[in-house]
Amino acid sequence: MALGYDFQVIGNRIRKAREVKGITQDMLAKAMEVSNAYISKIERGKTPINLDNLSKICETLETPAEYILTGTSTAADDYMHNEIMEMLEGCSPDKIKLIAQVIKPLIDYKGRLD
Repeated sequence: MALGYDFQVIGNRIRKAREVKGITQDMLAKAMEVSNAYISKIERGKTPINLDNLSKICETLETPAEYILTGTSTAADDYMHNEIMEMLEGCSPDKIKLIAQVIKPLIDYKGRLD
């Protein structure tokens, strides 16, 4: 795995972004002038993606490369909200209560600064 990136995770993000745009693998492949099989391998994490093809995918899907690589995008106003929500998805109710107990004082303190 080059540069420590999980290509299966990257592939999943590409697939999700493609589906949100209503674009098929075939349509994406044609836009990039590559085979449908290549797109399938990228989305399944079976082949690493180079920067040129990442750029083409992001342009076609109108999705920031930052999102594809990291799962977040500072271009979106609510990127931090989305990132926090993703972190909480796998937590048990007890863990969420504990997290709330930790952040509530921080929120209350910030309120005094505003």
